[in-house]
Amino acid sequence: MTHHQQNHQERLHGLDHLRALAIILVFLFHYFILSGGQPAWLPDTAQFGWTGVDLFFVLSGFLISSQLFAQIKKGQPISFKDFFTRRFFRIVPAYLATVALYFCFPFFREKESLPPLWQFLTFTQNIGLNLKDNGTFSHCWSLCVEEHFYLFLPLTLITLQTFKRFKRSYGILIGLFLLGFVIRYISYTSLYLPHIDSATPWMYWYQFIYYPTYNRLDGLLAGVSIAAIYRFLPQTWTYISRWGNVLTALGLVLLTGAYFLCENQMTFNASLFGFPLIALGYGLIVTGAVSTRSFLYQWSSKATYFLATLSYAIYLTHKGVIHMTHKILSGFKIDDNLMLFICMITCVGFAWLMHTTVEKPFMRLRSRIIRKKPANKNVTAPEPAK
Repeated sequence: MTHHQQNHQERLHGLDHLRALAIILVFLFHYFILSGGQPAWLPDTAQFGWTGVDLFFVLSGFLISSQLFAQIKKGQPISFKDFFTRRFFRIVPAYLATVALYFCFPFFREKESLPPLWQFLTFTQNIGLNLKDNGTFSHCWSLCVEEHFYLFLPLTLITLQTFKRFKRSYGILIGLFLLGFVIRYISYTSLYLPHIDSATPWMYWYQFIYYPTYNRLDGLLAGVSIAAIYRFLPQTWTYISRWGNVLTALGLVLLTGAYFLCENQMTFNASLFGFPLIALGYGLIVTGAVSTRSFLYQWSSKATYFLATLSYAIYLTHKGVIHMTHKILSGFKIDDNLMLFICMITCVGFAWLMHTTVEKPFMRLRSRIIRKKPANKNVTAPEPAK
């Protein structure tokens, strides 16, 4: 067996498919908003596309914690410095390049005004975000949530390692999951409801319910839980993995229920129970995708691999590129469906440029910096995109 064949077998193809699905969902959801609901068929088709971010959360929770759990299982201490070095070179260069585009080139902005620069530089843009007045690059909120996760997770694991309490850490997962219901209840009743009769109640719902990190941990916690079983309970995982396709189907059933529950996102039930139900649904699908007997695991695709590779760059830049494409072509009478296709091409092309000129050089630099350190043989999954 060649080295290429080994890498091919080791790669978790199912996660590529899901990452590609996630970026397609997010792209279509944002496209119909930016295009004023065109093409006419798109709003009904893509209105649940906002959950693509939740799928990214589950994927990130699984991949990142799986890597750290592999170290713990081998008895290796977690190095906060090493972890952040890897995360920094994977996330920050492309992110800062996108921030620079937004602040230096107003033509790139899909809306009128940006939050202050310091909020982007400190990953606090999702706290108190006013979508009505500062909605440009609003999708950065999910990256803020993940950066908070990248700070919280290794520090928690290092603390558990230090005090030898790791075996009982499942209580933290359960506690955080239950705490999410409490915090969303308080956020809904005490922060959102007082503004429900205002001129823009939706703005306050996003500000107090949708964007804050403390309300959106469900997907990440689902990913961490899957990784814990994957790494530490091999017999349980062997049993679960026999049912990969069934778990995928069950996940789709739960997501169908979440679709109807969240038709009006701003209701009490949707605000309280929508995010955990979506996290559970996508969690089952991710579990299925990592199960060796599932069709998602066994099917490899160059198309989904390509989209998965570019998904982070697409996520960062797609709103600005859609806006620019519409502006540049506004003088032409272009069919709505053709315009959608053109924007797909321009977004993928721009993301490829970002990936080639920014992401890959900094990943090579990261490799040179950590080259002298032993590679983690347990990491077989691709890098997560946000």
